[in-house]
Order: sequence, then C-alpha cells, then structure tokens
Amino acid sequence: MLPTATRAPSAGAVPGTLVATVIFLTAVAPLATDMYVPAFPRVSADFGTTASAVQLTLTTFFAGMGLGQLVGGPFSDQRGRRLPLVAGTVLMAVASVACALAPNIALLMIARFLQGFGGGWAMVIGRAVIVDLAHGSQLVRVLNIVMGIGGVAPIISPLLGAVILQLTGWRMTFWTLAALGILMTLCALFVVPESLPPEKRHSGGLAEFGRAAKEVLSNRSFVGYVVVASSAFIALFAYVATSAFILQNMNGLSPVMYSIVFAANAGGMTIAALLSARMAGRVSTRKVILAGQLIALAAGVAMLAGALWWATPLLVAMGSFFALMVAQGLINTNGGALASAEVPRHPGTSSAVLGLVQWTTAGIVAPIAGLGGENTAVPMALLMIAGALLSLFGLLVLARPHIHSHRKGTNEYRTSP
Repeated sequence: MLPTATRAPSAGAVPGTLVATVIFLTAVAPLATDMYVPAFPRVSADFGTTASAVQLTLTTFFAGMGLGQLVGGPFSDQRGRRLPLVAGTVLMAVASVACALAPNIALLMIARFLQGFGGGWAMVIGRAVIVDLAHGSQLVRVLNIVMGIGGVAPIISPLLGAVILQLTGWRMTFWTLAALGILMTLCALFVVPESLPPEKRHSGGLAEFGRAAKEVLSNRSFVGYVVVASSAFIALFAYVATSAFILQNMNGLSPVMYSIVFAANAGGMTIAALLSARMAGRVSTRKVILAGQLIALAAGVAMLAGALWWATPLLVAMGSFFALMVAQGLINTNGGALASAEVPRHPGTSSAVLGLVQWTTAGIVAPIAGLGGENTAVPMALLMIAGALLSLFGLLVLARPHIHSHRKGTNEYRTSP
C-alpha cells in the first residue's frame, strides 16, 4: 500500500520541499543526456557500430520524452497527479537498468526510448503540480526557480559522466541513473502531495483529451508561446549535438576542458533563469523573452560569420555558445509559463503539448545539426538563427497581446514587450 500523501497546500502556496522535488524530477533530461554524451565513442567501439547509430540513442530518448509528456499530462488530468508520477519514476528506473544491461545497440535504443518515456511522464506531471498550486507572477517565479536551480544538473552532468568513464565504463552511467530513478520514486511517494482533487479532474479518457487538446490548440496565444519555447530548443539541442565536435575536433580542446566549458555555459543559463525569476512581477515577462531572443539571434549571426570567414575560432565559438545559453535561461521557462497561463483549465494537457513539441523538436534537430560533418559549424549557426527567428515570430505575431485578453491573475505579466 502506498504511503498517504500530505495534504496539498492551498493554491498559490508552493513549499520549498516540493519545489526541490520538482527540480529533481526535471533533472532527468540533462542527467540522461549530458552524462551519456561523453560516452558516445566508447559505446560505438563496444558495440562495433557507427557514430550515427549511437546518436540515434539520443533521438529515441527525446522521442520517448515527448511521447511520455503527451500521454502523462492528460492521464494525470484524469487520474490525479501523485500515483501517475510514481509510475513514471518507476519506469524510468527500470529502463535505466535495461540500458545498463543492453547487449547491442538496437536494444539500447529501445531501452533509451522507455527511459525517456518514463522521464517525460514524470517531468510533465511534476510541472503540472506546480501549475496546480501557483498562479500569476508566482507561477513565473517558481518555474524560473525550477529551471535556474535545475540548471545545476547540466553543469555537473558532463563532469560526472567524464569521471564515471575515467573510473569504470559507460554502463555505470546508466546504473547511476537507475539509482537516481529509485530516489525520484521515493520523493514522489513521500514529498509530492495530490494537488488535483477529484472534483477538478477531467473524465473521459482519450475523448476528453481530444477535446482538451482542441481547446488549448485553438488558443492562438497558447500556440504562440509554445512556438516561443519550442523554437529555442532548436538552437539548444543543435548545441548539445555539435558543440563537442566544434570545440574539440575543430579547436583542439581536451575532453576535460570541453566539459568545463559546457558546465560554464550551463551556469550562464542558470544565472539568467534565476535573474528572470527575480524580475517576475516587476518586469514584463514578454520583454524578458524578447531580450533573450535578440541575444540568441546575435549569437547565431556571430557564429555564422565565424564559420564562413574565420574557420570558427575558439573565442567566437565559446562566446556564441555562452550567449546562446544565457538566452535559453530567459526564453524557455518564461515561454512555457505564459503558455500555461493561457489555458488554466487544462494544465496537464497544456504541459503535455508543450513537452511533446519541445522534445520532438530536440529529437529532429540533433541529427540535422550533424549533416555538415564534423569539421564545419555552418549548420549549427543556421539552426541558431532559424530558432531565434521562429521564436520571435511566435512572440510578436502569434502571441501578440490583445487589449481584451487579460485575465485576473495573469495580467501582471501579459503585457506588450
């Protein structure tokens, strides 16, 4: 029998222990990617397969993340948050064990998909718990704190992965993720309350999900903010997929130095997200997003110029990557928070739609970023520019504010840029 959950806090109150737990739950993506990416050459050698095949294990993980969020959000709208959250963390732990034991690349791809599915399921429900309990500028503030403090995960993940590789082997990475999955399960059992009472749940299964999805997707501003947040993922995961080649192969950084640079860039994203949290309720969130988009666009233009005319010198690459990650800290969570605020009746479904689009984008972008080969940064630069321009389109065209669109509890941050 499962332990009895603590009573849910009143709306607008989000305890620090709950915020910390949601931060932990959302860390699954950076932990399962950034810890694993340094092991690509080892995995390729052990299985006697190509680098492209190993990269597909990243794509299958992203696909699982997207599908897990699509299914988990609406399911939790119907059945409540807590027990589905526990189920997601258990699946993530079991799939991590399967990854550690995988005898070939094909089974590793399948296990990575299931790992992503469980992690995405847990991530979207954790975020829905926050949306249940916080509103208005507090929602923006809490979600930015989640992203900001959660930014520690991508800082330590590549360093932890490098240490694991140095001391043992790539399979230990997945045993570590399995242990973290067990810890996530315990947190879900003993810390997370049931934040969605029965009277607020939506019955009807897939039919109700279809109606809810139609409702959220008919909201033009919601779609715009989804485009804002998801387009930022284009540059983010192009960076994840290609930065090792650009900084190591093209500029001669050692794996250790690359891990340090990667961690420093993640630190820039963390600081930007925490600053954004402090500005919530004081500065228009749309203005903060716009600033991040312009920084991202400038970084992309600088990277393209460096790639075309100066063979991507180290300082240009490092500066562009750092600016890009700072921009991510200003765009991603703010865009997601404004999207959720547009459709407060369906927090699980809205989070699922956002997660599906974001992680599907990540899965598509990762292999595209490498189409130019290992010795050019032009595809990376073009993806940075395309992501920034599409994000701007979402903010300024699709989600442009209307005089009569303000709602009580959200108008303090839904103002023109």
